[in-house]
Amino acid sequence: MSMRLLFAILPFRSGTVRGSLTVLFGMLLHLASWAQVCPADATFNPGIPNFGTGTGANSTVLASALQPDGKVLIGGNFSSYNGTARNWIARLNSDGSLDTSFDPGTGPNSSVSAIGVQADGKILIGGAFTTYNGVARPRIARLNSDGSLDTSFDPGAGANASVSAVVLQPDGRILIGGSFSSYNGVAGNRIARLNSDGSLDTGFVPGSGANSVVYTVSKQADGKIIIGGAFTAYNGVSRFR
Repeated sequence: MSMRLLFAILPFRSGTVRGSLTVLFGMLLHLASWAQVCPADATFNPGIPNFGTGTGANSTVLASALQPDGKVLIGGNFSSYNGTARNWIARLNSDGSLDTSFDPGTGPNSSVSAIGVQADGKILIGGAFTTYNGVARPRIARLNSDGSLDTSFDPGAGANASVSAVVLQPDGRILIGGSFSSYNGVAGNRIARLNSDGSLDTGFVPGSGANSVVYTVSKQADGKIIIGGAFTAYNGVSRFR
């Protein structure tokens, strides 16, 4: 029985109730017309291929990035993937199984919340960590395509608090956002731009910057930058989040 027919036989006489029901059922019919079933992609299985009995990541995934070859990088709070030790970062094959050719060793010592893939295959990560595989890398690091640390990228003292967003520019420079208030000892509230070697790009001057956390950053085709987060002002001007 359709909703319209069901409404027609309801024994209400009040114009107010009848009008309210008309609006309600109209809304339901409108929503139903847009509803779509969105099933999971059965070809992507984080469990053991062909069996589906694996456990995937053993804690939260906070970031992901797709490589041109179809492999998927993930970062977060996990310490293993499908029973294999992978501290806070891992790479998956296109079917969701663990790519064992990507081996970060002990990896970062805390969570990864941002990932970016360079055109040359190297990988930038940001988060709350202060070391990578035992080497100091305060909240940002660059990895080789096999998961090892790229030592040519040296942030020095790096960000003094968590990095939540990493965006690669076409010229090789890197935009970062987060909860930090300085980078390599230079004041910069919650947003900064780095040179390709990890040093601070002093030509990017945010002034007093954002007054609270920047969680997401994106770059327009014209070079302008969009940021979003918990802030209510940028460089002293009201800009709500």
